[in-house]
Amino acid sequence: MIWLWIMLVAVAVIGGIFWIGKLPAASRPLAAAAVMLGLAGYALQGSPSLPGKPVAAPEEPEGFGDAITDQRQGMAERFGPAAQWLGMSDGFARTGKTELAAQTLEKGLEKYPDNVDLWVGLGNALAAHGGGVMSPAAALAFDEAARRDPSHPAPPFFAGLALAQGGDLKGAEAVWSQLLARSPADAPWRPDLEMRLAQLHQALGTPPPPSDAPGGS
Repeated sequence: MIWLWIMLVAVAVIGGIFWIGKLPAASRPLAAAAVMLGLAGYALQGSPSLPGKPVAAPEEPEGFGDAITDQRQGMAERFGPAAQWLGMSDGFARTGKTELAAQTLEKGLEKYPDNVDLWVGLGNALAAHGGGVMSPAAALAFDEAARRDPSHPAPPFFAGLALAQGGDLKGAEAVWSQLLARSPADAPWRPDLEMRLAQLHQALGTPPPPSDAPGGS
């Protein structure tokens, strides 16, 4: 039945081109051939008899937040070349194209090899591409970021996030505890970090550190 409707539509298209569109007689054979070629291609590759099936979006990895779409808690520059590459990468990641997200940041690093934010973003993208698990490549990206700026909070923050998402709660707790110990009391990322650490301690069944633990200044 579906092929009958397809043929009727094809006849209507050809009729519209010939008479309504007033196509010159010399061009009509070419137009008809184009329509028939389209039908032939559909006959070879199309499957009109199959029922429709919505495409399900890929599931996001479970864990302590999304390492890619996280707001970065004031740790990354909002403008400039890094922000542009991160924005493009995030766009790919939100549609499940994690490989393209990582490749975008690799291209950015070719131009700005010492940019900490791009290295951190690459670590996030590689972790997401690995299903939320801290892969050796992701760990290397975070290490490269930390090597370029040991005082920058983003490398340990997102490295801990990737570890937590991958199930290494003790590893995440160790990394985040070190970051908390050197974070100023008024650091914009500190409340979020403390909340995540509290979640980790609850999951691990360990007591949280004293509330008056030093936070640097």
